[in-house]
Amino acid sequence: MENAQKTHIITAVVTNESGVLTRISGLFARRCFNIDSLAVCATENPKLSRMTIAVHGDESALRQIILQLGKLPDCIVTHELDGNDAVLRELLIIKINVPSAARTQIETVCRTYDARIIDLSPDSAILELTGKPNKLNGFIDVLKEYGIIELSRTGLIALER
Repeated sequence: MENAQKTHIITAVVTNESGVLTRISGLFARRCFNIDSLAVCATENPKLSRMTIAVHGDESALRQIILQLGKLPDCIVTHELDGNDAVLRELLIIKINVPSAARTQIETVCRTYDARIIDLSPDSAILELTGKPNKLNGFIDVLKEYGIIELSRTGLIALER
């Protein structure tokens, strides 16, 4: 059961064409894997895109998916990243309630987490933080007491060292 709780990070360099995302996500759906995080972007070569996919699941079934991804003509390179041997990042923007009396506290929280205030209104603030997923989770936990209005996360991106 321990394997089912492990987060697996898969990276795939794929052709930058329409329909590729549908074919790849369909492969995960057919294997009953829920994608926890998905980020897709063009690479230094405009004909290629990099996909970073985070999933929880059984290791042997995941190996099958990686093998099947490798057989797709759209996939140039596919493998699982070792989270200890890769640089992982996510971007978070979060809107919180901030009465004027709490602004100094919010500035202190931002300095502690190396976050930035990117928008300020009389009753709220939008903050930005980039980092590892657990850092973002900790930041969100601290901000809950102020009242989170809404938030958005990019999903995990990663590169092997």
